[in-house]
Amino acid sequence: MMTNTQTLASARTGLGAAVLALTLGVALLAVSGMAQATVLHDAAHDQRHAMAFPCH
Repeated sequence: MMTNTQTLASARTGLGAAVLALTLGVALLAVSGMAQATVLHDAAHDQRHAMAFPCH
Protein backbone atom coordinates (compact mmCIF):
# COMPACT_ATOMS: atom_id res chain seq x y z
CA MET A 1 0.00 0.00 0.00
CA MET A 2 1.37 3.39 -1.00
CA THR A 3 1.49 6.21 1.49
CA ASN A 4 0.36 9.74 0.72
CA THR A 5 3.98 10.82 0.28
CA GLN A 6 4.65 8.10 -2.30
CA THR A 7 1.44 8.95 -4.16
CA LEU A 8 2.38 12.64 -4.25
CA ALA A 9 5.89 11.82 -5.47
CA SER A 10 4.46 9.64 -8.25
CA ALA A 11 2.10 12.41 -9.32
CA ARG A 12 4.93 14.96 -9.40
CA THR A 13 7.11 12.62 -11.46
CA GLY A 14 4.30 12.12 -13.99
CA LEU A 15 3.63 15.85 -14.16
CA GLY A 16 7.34 16.58 -14.65
CA ALA A 17 7.50 14.07 -17.53
CA ALA A 18 4.45 15.62 -19.16
CA VAL A 19 5.86 19.14 -18.87
CA LEU A 20 9.19 17.99 -20.32
CA ALA A 21 7.48 16.24 -23.25
CA LEU A 22 5.35 19.32 -23.96
CA THR A 23 8.37 21.63 -23.80
CA LEU A 24 10.41 19.46 -26.16
CA GLY A 25 7.47 19.14 -28.56
CA VAL A 26 6.91 22.88 -28.72
CA ALA A 27 10.65 23.47 -29.19
CA LEU A 28 10.78 20.98 -32.09
CA LEU A 29 7.78 22.62 -33.74
CA ALA A 30 9.27 26.10 -33.33
CA VAL A 31 12.68 25.12 -34.69
CA SER A 32 11.30 23.16 -37.64
CA GLY A 33 8.77 25.88 -38.39
CA MET A 34 11.50 28.50 -38.71
CA ALA A 35 14.01 26.37 -40.63
CA GLN A 36 14.38 26.57 -44.37
CA ALA A 37 12.94 23.68 -46.37
CA THR A 38 16.32 22.73 -47.81
CA VAL A 39 17.81 22.43 -44.32
CA LEU A 40 15.02 20.09 -43.24
CA HIS A 41 15.33 18.05 -46.44
CA ASP A 42 19.09 17.68 -46.05
CA ALA A 43 18.74 16.66 -42.41
CA ALA A 44 16.15 14.01 -43.27
CA HIS A 45 18.26 12.78 -46.19
CA ASP A 46 21.37 12.46 -44.02
CA GLN A 47 19.37 10.66 -41.33
CA ARG A 48 18.11 8.11 -43.85
CA HIS A 49 21.69 7.38 -44.91
CA ALA A 50 22.82 7.13 -41.29
CA MET A 51 20.10 4.53 -40.61
CA ALA A 52 21.14 2.57 -43.76
CA PHE A 53 17.83 3.15 -45.57
CA PRO A 54 18.05 3.69 -49.31
CA CYS A 55 16.55 6.97 -50.40
CA HIS A 56 17.38 7.13 -54.12
